[in-house]
Amino acid sequence: MGVHDGHRDRLKNRFIEHGIDSFNDLNALELLLFYAIPRRDTNVLAHDLLDKFGSLSGVFDAGLRELTEVPGIGENAALLIKLVPQMVKKCRISRVNDIRIFRSSADLGRFLVPHFMDERDELVLLLCLDSRKALISCEVLSRGVVNAVDITVRRIVETALKNKAASVVLSHNHPEGIALPSREDEMLTKKVGEALRLIGMELLDHVIVAGEQYFSMRDSGLFGRF
Repeated sequence: MGVHDGHRDRLKNRFIEHGIDSFNDLNALELLLFYAIPRRDTNVLAHDLLDKFGSLSGVFDAGLRELTEVPGIGENAALLIKLVPQMVKKCRISRVNDIRIFRSSADLGRFLVPHFMDERDELVLLLCLDSRKALISCEVLSRGVVNAVDITVRRIVETALKNKAASVVLSHNHPEGIALPSREDEMLTKKVGEALRLIGMELLDHVIVAGEQYFSMRDSGLFGRF
């Protein structure tokens, strides 16, 4: 038995009996590292990670290379840390896969918010819907700041035509902001709506997501200005 086995068993049993809410950030990270680093004192490594990245969320937000720069954190440990939030995102998306027909902006918000979870860059999604407003596809159109509006409009039209959509929902996130449209968002919405009308399709909504919040441009009345 190793010198740390008793401590590891105590932490594991605490998790089994009381769950992760009984852990502080340090012990939670220490427990996670057990499963990538079997022979070292992961308490010290957890301390080092929290010191370097400032918080538990900072650790999970860190890049793979940044993580492996911490002495003692190899590729396996870094991959495990990066895997956790991605698995949580997958789980949250799977919970909303029962929404196949969109009857309201609340349905759209519930479906879309998990897709932007933990995204640090601006992400643009397009939902293609059939005549019943049932989901045909959810596609990533771009990642990063969108500078070329005309290219974005062209991609939206091409994607809608490819999927034989009757209507589409445009959505993007404000990673560091609030769920309110900018002037550029309004201009893009107007251009997309006009382009889709020319081919007999409807822009059903443009939904902006920030964290757990979302903003429906149709519900806000902005579509009436276009």
